[in-house]
Amino acid sequence: MSASRWAVGGGAVVVLVATAAWARWPTGVDARLWTEIRPVIEARLTADAEGDGPGADTPALRARWFCRAEALELEERAGRVRAGIDAYCLEYGARDGTLVECGGSHFPQVVRLRREADGDFHVVAREEPPDGAGYAEWTRHTFGFLAESRLTTTDPEDLTTAARTHFGLTTTAPVVQDC
Repeated sequence: MSASRWAVGGGAVVVLVATAAWARWPTGVDARLWTEIRPVIEARLTADAEGDGPGADTPALRARWFCRAEALELEERAGRVRAGIDAYCLEYGARDGTLVECGGSHFPQVVRLRREADGDFHVVAREEPPDGAGYAEWTRHTFGFLAESRLTTTDPEDLTTAARTHFGLTTTAPVVQDC
């Protein structure tokens, strides 16, 4: 193989790797800050979702929500953080050794946090896109033209694993959508 083909092939690999890295981790996101605020955001998402799903209508399931957030953008100024996130939540319950998926949501939002005197963060506000026609416009206006390409197609496996653990189920317990 000639040197020019190696150069073209190598260049293509570099472009592919750079594109994958860009798509996977948005620019301008401080990994240290994200590690610090992510648990706070996910706890708030979970708390806000509780009681707001089909599982709440079936007390025997003991349904609860499990949420994950991925950073789209972060901005910190004077102890305040504006976090653009892609939020993914699933409601699970348990019945007869089976994990029961009751509902879910997946949408972008903006979470605003404040650093307290003890150094911990506290969520002070959340903004979500409107349902229906205004969703795409809100997303583009809030996160920019390429926002939709940055929203993830999320694999719920880590939420499923957390739910199995919470309900004391085996790691191979089946998942059904029969709430």
